[in-house]
Amino acid sequence: MSNWITYSIGFLAQILFSSRLIVQWLTSEKQKQVTTPTLFWSLSLMASFLLFVYGYLRNDFAIMFGQALTYFIYIRNLQLQNQWQRLPKILQIFLFFVPIFIVIFYYNNNAIDVELLFKNEAIPFWLLALGIVSQVVFTLRFVYQWIYSERHKESALPLGFWILSLFGSTLILTYAIFRKDPVLFVGHVLGTVIYIRNLVLLHKSA
Repeated sequence: MSNWITYSIGFLAQILFSSRLIVQWLTSEKQKQVTTPTLFWSLSLMASFLLFVYGYLRNDFAIMFGQALTYFIYIRNLQLQNQWQRLPKILQIFLFFVPIFIVIFYYNNNAIDVELLFKNEAIPFWLLALGIVSQVVFTLRFVYQWIYSERHKESALPLGFWILSLFGSTLILTYAIFRKDPVLFVGHVLGTVIYIRNLVLLHKSA
């Protein structure tokens, strides 16, 4: 596939990711506290799917791994906000199962070259390791958020979420610089600023 198409998918995903942060930031500024609007999770779900596709097209396992772990957490948060149930049933089924079917289809048709994903000449092992660690840390923020939300029976973004976001984003920025990946770099520069701002808001409200 042409590079411009691949990068277009990646940038669209990052635009959606950035949009969710801007929506969350503006809502929080308006209410003078960190809040979690429903649109945050809807944009997250769409962006995650697109970035997974981008990772596959770039043969970048670190990106695919990170999105695969968070996709269903986004769905769960929509469920906790009682928004997932409002979607048409056919759309629920589509969003839930299509990513799974894509992985199964490509695997069965040998379109996913596991050797290529883990031994991509453009990504030395140390850089791949950095990318995976970065994605794991960045993903843990949503695992932490999910556990926190389940315990409190509501969708929320606690302090630990923003600390992990800032740390993970910094690592991914480092990975993006070495990987020379403009999509990851642009997306996480804006995110880092908003993570710091949310930490400031949380500190003020403490």
